[in-house]
Amino acid sequence: MSKPIRKTAKLHAYHQLLNWIIDGTLQPEEKLNDIELAQALGVSRTPIRESLQLLESQGFVTMQPGRATQVTPVQKDDINHLLPPLASLQALATELAAPHMTEEIIEELEEKNRQFAESLKAKNFTEALRIDEQFHQIIIDTANNPYISQIVEMLQAHVRRLFYSEKIILRESSIETHAKLIQLYKEKQTQELAALMTDNWLYTLEEL
Repeated sequence: MSKPIRKTAKLHAYHQLLNWIIDGTLQPEEKLNDIELAQALGVSRTPIRESLQLLESQGFVTMQPGRATQVTPVQKDDINHLLPPLASLQALATELAAPHMTEEIIEELEEKNRQFAESLKAKNFTEALRIDEQFHQIIIDTANNPYISQIVEMLQAHVRRLFYSEKIILRESSIETHAKLIQLYKEKQTQELAALMTDNWLYTLEEL
């Protein structure tokens, strides 16, 4: 029974550390102590070390044997490297999801877009970002490609960190873009879907 418990502890530690890095609880270039982190999360040092190794492979921390483990600095220019592949993968997922887009899933997308609009109009940008991610995750899940899902999850985490650190604000025109995506799904206009999704993700590059 120890192996499943350890796996759960590792996932718990990984997701909590990632969230702390994204929202700035763990600051860029902050030195990380695995003993202190283990105590803070109520786990042993092993899942902490395993989580830090995974975070290093994803570019969120740097580990130097015998020296410090640190949170990587935030580079605003990274958005130029993050958004093009993310836009392409999201566009591909949009196409792959089309044959599996049921009325129930479309209704779920419409509800998420309604929530997204409410958050934006209330200027609750943190909540709007969370709901926007949920909107796109519905499409990713519907595409049902685990490789796309894994890569998008990692890229999205880096983008989310930039949104928090750089105070990038989502624009209200995204509400209309979401609505157009939903309408294209209803009309089964697959080719137009990919182009619209790509534009939806690349607008940030134009604004920056």
